[in-house]
Amino acid sequence: MRDFQTIQSQTYDLIVIGGGINGAGVVRDAALRGLKTILLEKADFCGGTTSWSTRLVHGGLRYLEYFEFALVRESLREREILLHTAPHLVKPLMLTIPIYSDRSRPYWKIQAGMLLYDILSFEKTVPSHRMLPKQKFKQLFRHIDPDGLVGGAQYYDGQVAYAERLALENIICAELAGATVLNYTEVTQLQRQEGRITSITCKDALTGEEFTVQGSDRAVVVNTAGPWVDQVCHSGVKNGQSAPIGEKKKIGPTKGSHIIVPPFPGAPETTLYVEAKTDGRPFFIVPWLGMYLIGTTDLRHQGSLDSIKADNEEIDYLLTETNRILPTAQLSRQDVKFTYAGVRPLPNEEGKKPGSVTRSHILYDHTPEGVSNLISLIGGKITTYRQVGEEMVNKVYRKLGRSAPPCPTYKKLLPGAILPSDPRLEKALQDYRTTLPLATIHHLFDIYGAKALDILALTDEEPELAQGITPNLPDIKAQIIYAVQSEFARTLVDIARRRTSLAMHTNYGFDILPVLTDTLSRYGGWSSAECDRQVEDYRAFMEANCIPDYAMATQKETQTVS
Repeated sequence: MRDFQTIQSQTYDLIVIGGGINGAGVVRDAALRGLKTILLEKADFCGGTTSWSTRLVHGGLRYLEYFEFALVRESLREREILLHTAPHLVKPLMLTIPIYSDRSRPYWKIQAGMLLYDILSFEKTVPSHRMLPKQKFKQLFRHIDPDGLVGGAQYYDGQVAYAERLALENIICAELAGATVLNYTEVTQLQRQEGRITSITCKDALTGEEFTVQGSDRAVVVNTAGPWVDQVCHSGVKNGQSAPIGEKKKIGPTKGSHIIVPPFPGAPETTLYVEAKTDGRPFFIVPWLGMYLIGTTDLRHQGSLDSIKADNEEIDYLLTETNRILPTAQLSRQDVKFTYAGVRPLPNEEGKKPGSVTRSHILYDHTPEGVSNLISLIGGKITTYRQVGEEMVNKVYRKLGRSAPPCPTYKKLLPGAILPSDPRLEKALQDYRTTLPLATIHHLFDIYGAKALDILALTDEEPELAQGITPNLPDIKAQIIYAVQSEFARTLVDIARRRTSLAMHTNYGFDILPVLTDTLSRYGGWSSAECDRQVEDYRAFMEANCIPDYAMATQKETQTVS
């Protein structure tokens, strides 16, 4: 139970609205530097844009075409920081670019980009690029479409396979440093007086209970709601009347969709960064947790922000273009095991193509709009979230009229940070090899890092929690209970989609629902009525966000015939 009475009785220096990767970075930085901080997220932490990303930590090679050298330099520096402060979550990733004579980017241009990329990442600890002439490239990638091929390039960036957990560990770190963090807490009103936000009215999204968060005399409110930034600004209230903050739209959202498929004939061992044969748009084919993640699209989005699904046309586009790059793949709709789509919170730049809109972030001070203590983040991406946090907290200190302490996040490790050579891993393998498969122990350290020890400890307390969730995966029941007890999970979607990747591996998670609910009723305190309600909510979520429309239509046709 969450103690809203205690929260109402306190005042906060910093109120952060939005618990995606950027809000997580801000609240962690602020708490570590000593600000009394609260984080408010209307749904689950990292449940929006962060959860629907391509899961890359990269410098943005494509940004060089738009002369955004500062953004590329910043991104490459932040990539290097994350490789060291979150080594269990962010790992080096080799990318390969096939180069064709009939595409928009010629060999010389990509080679020049590679050289500049290396120069801008001068402190990197990953290898530099290499160019591959046509014959060498064809020898290494025998399944690549040879039509017009002139060679290729290879370079390193980073992958965060569990992007949601990167945000979550920042939030856990913030709480350990004294911050109050609340998911499923919707901001309904920004109470304004004399040019300032003085308090915020909130509602518990699960119970409907309302409460108020009070700011201190000079408190600052930071809006990191991503695609919902404008919605938060429109919730302003003054003297009991609606008083939106600013009239100009700040977010110009674009939609990006992905598909997940099993390994296929000709599947690459490295990530492919390719240009679509029909329109030249770049997309990725990424090895991911034993499967392949393919995406993304980039389309203007004007619909709902709360329920977004990959369209049939987008799915077919990604399948078709993958088959054109790798003709042996022969992927079809039946091969798609999971889909997802999200919205990028880009600046609103009317008339520009989605791909040309800047990916650089903006810290928007609302003082010219009559509110002196509100800052909104426009843009921002996973790679640069730490830098966003540092910049935002520095700005908050200036508004508070206080000198900012040094930023600690350059070097401070995330809670689960651990390397494979750490003796704790070897000791865990020795201690638990008689009760758990070695593959499971390694899997736990891959997901949770050093925090895997806490999950293993749950199996000591209750041996049944060492049992597997499903025969084909290494996950165990202790992960279910750990998500609820230690990781703010409140729903089945939280557990299967964001604390783990189970939903992507097991028929959208439907196959494991009985195990999840049985475990939660036995060891998590969930009633049978709660389990039933959660199962219905889970099905509704998957149908609204992840199961393709063509698959839904097929299900309905089958049910009608039967």
